[in-house]
Amino acid sequence: MESQRDNRVSSSLPGHLPLESAQDFRRFTRQLNQCQSAAQLLHALPSTLRSFIAAGTFLVVVDIDDANPAANFVLNGNGQGSFAYPDFSSHRASASLWVHEQQKPLLLPSIAGETRFPDTREWFGSSGDQSLCILPLSTALRRLGVICVGRSSENAFSDEDVSLLALAADHAALALDDRLNFAASEKARLQLESEQTKLKLILDLNNSVVSNLELKQLIQAISPSIRNVMQIDAVALMLPSVDRASLEVYALDFPDSKGLIRPGRMVTPQGHLARVFRTGRPWVGDISEEEPQDYREGDVVLQEGFKALCLLPLVRCGRILGVLSVARLRKDSFTQQDVEFLLQIAGQVAIAIDNALAYRQISELTDKLSQEKLYFEDEIRSELNFEEIVGNSAVLKRVLRQVEAVAPTGSTVLIYGETGSGKELIARAVHKLSQRSSHSFVKLNCAAIPTGLLESELFGHEKGAFTGAIAQRIGRFELASDGTIFLDEVGEIPLELQPKLLRVLQEREFERLGSSRTLHTDARLIAATNRDLTAMVDSQKFRSDLFYRLNVFPIYVPPLRERTEDIPFLVRHFAQHFARLMKRQIDTISSETMNAIVRYPWPGNIRELQNVIERAVILSSGKELKVPITDLKPKTGENGSSNGVMTLEEMERRHILYVLEQTNWVFSGPNGAAARLGMKRPTLQFRMRKLGISRPSRS
Repeated sequence: MESQRDNRVSSSLPGHLPLESAQDFRRFTRQLNQCQSAAQLLHALPSTLRSFIAAGTFLVVVDIDDANPAANFVLNGNGQGSFAYPDFSSHRASASLWVHEQQKPLLLPSIAGETRFPDTREWFGSSGDQSLCILPLSTALRRLGVICVGRSSENAFSDEDVSLLALAADHAALALDDRLNFAASEKARLQLESEQTKLKLILDLNNSVVSNLELKQLIQAISPSIRNVMQIDAVALMLPSVDRASLEVYALDFPDSKGLIRPGRMVTPQGHLARVFRTGRPWVGDISEEEPQDYREGDVVLQEGFKALCLLPLVRCGRILGVLSVARLRKDSFTQQDVEFLLQIAGQVAIAIDNALAYRQISELTDKLSQEKLYFEDEIRSELNFEEIVGNSAVLKRVLRQVEAVAPTGSTVLIYGETGSGKELIARAVHKLSQRSSHSFVKLNCAAIPTGLLESELFGHEKGAFTGAIAQRIGRFELASDGTIFLDEVGEIPLELQPKLLRVLQEREFERLGSSRTLHTDARLIAATNRDLTAMVDSQKFRSDLFYRLNVFPIYVPPLRERTEDIPFLVRHFAQHFARLMKRQIDTISSETMNAIVRYPWPGNIRELQNVIERAVILSSGKELKVPITDLKPKTGENGSSNGVMTLEEMERRHILYVLEQTNWVFSGPNGAAARLGMKRPTLQFRMRKLGISRPSRS
């Protein structure tokens, strides 16, 4: 922007100037263009002016501070910095002040005979100048100062000289104003970036707080961000002992530590630390060897090399839960703005501590119960109006809300998720809540039908259409007319058959195999797949136009490991179901067994869980459900494979998990996980679902 403005300035040179003067002026503007900052331009201006205007003394008096119209930048003719010059703001008779206020050029043909401005006469006269020309340095919107040009003879300025000086002053003012505006906008930009970075840190911290109940992991996750944003060298979390007589260094992030301060160290609160822990008011100060008495561990603090310290109380609901200590190794005191921001961080950490303590109390009470009564959550399922679907997790509720939204519309639904995750139940739920519920729900597993017979299964065939077609057969689309057809594993439909399926979706018509008669159907299509159809489209294994017709309303069914809150409900449901079938009575299950079931990753999802519970009911001789421990151990080796060699899928899963943990589960942005992995955010989210990666739950 500056360069464009300066180029416009140099191109606006009046045509009536002599050629030599015009060339000198263009050289003058080019020299100003080379100055990157306002300070550089001001230092260069006197000498630059002298390069094409002869004079004895050049003086630039600049007023950049609008609130204080005082000369705060004075330069002599050599451009060598500030030097003594009268403060024209304090002398109302100053010629410079007159020009600055009136915004008019002032020509003094004879300084010796000048009576209006004695300070100007004395100062320039002492420099040997006999005549003086003073011009305003200003733009249309801003007054910047004045330019004073002195010459050693009287009546030394012609009209042409004054015009040229005025033009030079105008161009210098524009160049200076550009650089001042750029500096101001750059300062505002940096300040905005700083505020955005701090806001992002608070948001990330809030997300970590609500999803992480392990304090040490929380501090390890957020401390690097706090240190980078706030330019801090050490972060320590100190929590009270049971008797609150001492504070324990519970967690520490101090890469440059000498080992004198370490997690587990007990500190007796005295001095500033005691006051912060007792009063709940922060303390900020510099650390010096002259007053180590303020610290019980003052020698350790000094030996570690800390120069500035900030102690922040962790207050929650009026209770002081501990102290967050941050320190710098350099002598850089914490400002009031730093403290206010750190107090926000301390507030978030206090919430995390309060949540962790509450969770610990709940866990202790829960562990006292050695057994857990089996029961159905009939009221939950009846309330949700999904009798066949068991669970109460947030992710499942989100899926059911999608089902309720799309069911009455009649639109095509694409259900995707892993094998055994319950896609068919979701499809049945869509059908039952639709206006077609009184008609047929026809299902077909496209992967279970040989490719040569799939077309016949979908659209039917006439007698003699192919070898073995001994009678006419009605296809699934014809059977499902006015109802719903559910195509499971739709990704297995061969490419040559996909145009015919697309036609059914678009035109609602088809022909039976071996017939030319067009039939019509009003079947609603619900498709399901456990494959990445987007990737199949990219590799030309699935038609893009068919994919778009299927993907009108996608519903993602999460795997069981992403809805662990539902596992206890499913265990109770299957246990009661199989107990009734086998005429058994199963009333209880140990909390240890239930915890083991919840921790198991369930690669086979609900189908695997159902089989395990059925086997457990068979093996249970009493009223307590006995689940064989061998059923709850992964069937692969330590590296994710049965032969001890990590599979490519497991390697990808671990790599994505590692990057997500490094980025604190931030997906987007230049430093997000998607950018680091070299993929787009939707692609990353799909790969996470495919690989069974989910953010750690709150419990």
